[in-house]
Formats: sequence, C-alpha cells, structure tokens
Amino acid sequence: MKGRARQVVSTNIAAATALLQQLAGLEPQIEAAAEIIAAALLSGQKLLACGNGGSAADASHLTTEFISRFDRERRPYPAISLSTHGGDLTAIGNDYSFAELFARQVQAYGRPGDVLAAFTTSGKSENVLRALVAAKEINVKTIAFLGRDGGSCAGLADVELLVSSNSTARIQEGHKFLLHTICELVDQQLAPVA
Repeated sequence: MKGRARQVVSTNIAAATALLQQLAGLEPQIEAAAEIIAAALLSGQKLLACGNGGSAADASHLTTEFISRFDRERRPYPAISLSTHGGDLTAIGNDYSFAELFARQVQAYGRPGDVLAAFTTSGKSENVLRALVAAKEINVKTIAFLGRDGGSCAGLADVELLVSSNSTARIQEGHKFLLHTICELVDQQLAPVA
C-alpha cells in the first residue's frame, strides 16, 4: 500500500501542478469575473451560485466567502447558493423537473445587475444550462466555471472559466483555485472594516 500511495500522490501532484500552470492563461477571464462580482456587490446587487454534487459545494463555498469573509474583516455581502435550499430543491424537482432546479430560483431571486456563478465540471448539466439561460433573460450577469470542453454550457456566460481536463477531481481543484483567486481580487475592492 505504501508504494501505491506514493505513486498516486506523486502522479496527482504532477497533474495538479500542470493544471494550475495552465490556469495562468485564464488571467483575463479571472479579472473580468472579479470585476463583475465586485461591481455588483458594490452597487447593492447580489451574487447567486449553483452547481450539482461537488460543484454544489463549490457554489456554497463561493457564496460563503462573501457572506462571512475571505481574508480580511469587512461587511457581509449578499450571496445565495441555489444548491442548498432543500425545500426549494425538492419542491421544484417534484413539481417541475430536476432540470428546472436552478432556473426557477434564478427567476425568483435574480434581478438585473445581479451575478450568477454557475459550476459544472462536464458542461453538460441541464439544470445549470437552464439557469444560465434564465439569467440572461432577466439581465443577470453570468460567470461559468466549466470543465472538459465546456459542453453544452460553452458560449452561454458573460465570462467562461474553462478548466480543460478530463479528470473531475482536477477540474474541481482548478475551480477551487479560481474561486479563491476571484475572492481575493474582489476582496481588494471591497472596503475593509475600519
């Protein structure tokens, strides 16, 4: 087992290192995403986020960084994870369909000038795709954290952050790096507590 663990750790470190180096090419998109979120929060708008499974956890992680704090003391900002409201999710899934989980919440909570951050490692999540479309229809800005080749969600968002990998684990690690980097950039624009 020791030898196998050493090999897996070594292989994963090499893959993660290569992936993180690849993300340097996303600098313009990272900056654009941070600008969109900062502008919305500073003008009194809110951040919405959604995703399925591990991407739901990333969506919640992102919103928590604004409701609580990222790196320094500052006032809380409005951010809602659309993946965490059990009553809403089960009612929408039961009464409509799983594909409508996030779109209906975007229609309920979203207002022009808000931002939707949508996470999908495959780019093929129908409920994420429909959320992006619903957001566009009501003038909510969109940021898509995508994986693989972007799937059917490619080309739908105002800003796309594509982690080009076939490994879900590596894509999620890339998304985590991107969301932390964006939070750091946004934090620099939000006023600290005096």
